[in-house]
Amino acid sequence: MRNPYDVIIIGGGPAGFFAAIRAAEEQPGARVLIIEKTRHVLGKVLISGGGRCNVTHACFDPAQLVGYYPRGAAALRGAFSRFQPADTVRWFESRGVPLKTEEDGRMFPVSNESVTIAGCLDEAARGAGVTIWTQVTARSVRTVSAEGERAPRFAVAIRWSETGVEETLQTRSLLFATGSDANTQSMLSELGHTIEPHVPSLFTFNIPDPRLEELAGLSVPKAQLRLLSGDGSKSEIAPQVGPLLITHWGLSGPVALRTSAWGARWLYANQYQAGLLVNWVYPLTFEKVLENLQNYKETAGNNRKKPGANPLFDPLPARLWKRLTEFAGISESQNWADVSKPVMRKLAEELTGGRYQITGKGQFKDEFVTCGGLRLDEVDFKTMQSKKIPGLFFAGEVLDIDGLTGGFNFQSAWTTGWLAGGALTA
Repeated sequence: MRNPYDVIIIGGGPAGFFAAIRAAEEQPGARVLIIEKTRHVLGKVLISGGGRCNVTHACFDPAQLVGYYPRGAAALRGAFSRFQPADTVRWFESRGVPLKTEEDGRMFPVSNESVTIAGCLDEAARGAGVTIWTQVTARSVRTVSAEGERAPRFAVAIRWSETGVEETLQTRSLLFATGSDANTQSMLSELGHTIEPHVPSLFTFNIPDPRLEELAGLSVPKAQLRLLSGDGSKSEIAPQVGPLLITHWGLSGPVALRTSAWGARWLYANQYQAGLLVNWVYPLTFEKVLENLQNYKETAGNNRKKPGANPLFDPLPARLWKRLTEFAGISESQNWADVSKPVMRKLAEELTGGRYQITGKGQFKDEFVTCGGLRLDEVDFKTMQSKKIPGLFFAGEVLDIDGLTGGFNFQSAWTTGWLAGGALTA
C-alpha cells in the first residue's frame, strides 16, 4: 500500500479539477490525487459548446441564477452567494483566460476553443502539485479506523486499466466528482447514502402531427408550452416560455428543453406519453387573438382577402400560419368574409392553445443531461461534505442537481468544486 494521500478525488472532470486546484493551493505540500477512469481528463469540457466550452452564464444575482436549475435551486442559493459566475470569470481571467459574453448570456473563452479552458485547469492543477492518474478505476470504497484520529480514513480499491494491476489507496479526505457513473452510485449506496434515480432531463419532443409536417426549420421567437396529463388536464409542471423550433420529428428549441427539464421525472413516469399545449403567439391570450381576428375581418378591405395568404401575428412564420388556418377549417378559396365565428374561435384556439401529443423523446446533441444523483439533504452545502460520514465530499453532477443549457451545469460544477476544495484540507 502506498503512503496515504491527504486528498483523493474520483473523477477528472471540471468539478474534480476545480476542487483539486483549490485544495492544493490552499494547503501547499498536501498530497492531492485525481483518478480518472478514461484515457483523458476533462472530456466534457473539451466537447461542450461545440468545442468552444460554454464556461458559465452572465447571471450574477444568485437569487435569479437558481431559477435556471430544475433540481438543486434551494441548495445552491447559499452556495452561489459564496461562489457564482462573477467569481468564475475572475478565476479564469486571473489565470490568463478572459471570457466573453454572447447575446443570449452564454460565456465562452475569448479564444473560442475549449482546449483553452481544459489547458488552464490542467496547468493550474499540475502547477499546484496535484497528481493526475488516468485509466484508473475506483472499484470500491470503505472506511477504516485510524489510530489517534477521530474521523475514519478511506480505503479506495483501484484498478489500472492498461495493466490490470489492483491496489488500495488510503486518504483522509475523499471527493466523488463522478457524474452519473453507475459504479459510483453503488459505492455511495454501500456507504449509506441515498441515490435519486437518474432519468433524462434535457431532450426534444417527438410529435408526429400533420400540423408540423414539412415545416422543419421554422421557428417562433417566443412560444409557451404546457404539459397536459393523460386526461387532457393541465399538469402541475409550470408552463415554460422561449424560442420554439419545429423539427423533422417534432419540437425542439430552448422552450422545449426547459419544459423537458422541469418535467423530467413526470415525463419519465408517464413513459414520455403526454399532451402538450402550444401558444404560438405568446403572450397573446385566446381572448386577445380572437378580438384581433374579428377586428381584422371587420376592417374595410380585408373581408375579400384570403386568410391563408395574408399572415397575421408577425413574427409567426407564414407557412405555419397557413397550416394552422387550414387545420382550423379555412380553405384556400375562402375569403375572410366567409369565415364563421366558430371557425374564428377554432383558429384562435390553434394559435394560443393547440393540443399536440408527445409520443417520445429525442436526445439533445452533446448536452445530454440527467437529473438524479446523491440526495441533497445528505450534504452540507457550506463545505460539500457528507452529513453522514466525515471526510467524504461531493461535487458536480454526482449530486441531484441539473441546470438548463447555457453554462449552468458547468457553473454548479465550479461552485460545488470550489466549496469542496476549500474544505478538503481544512
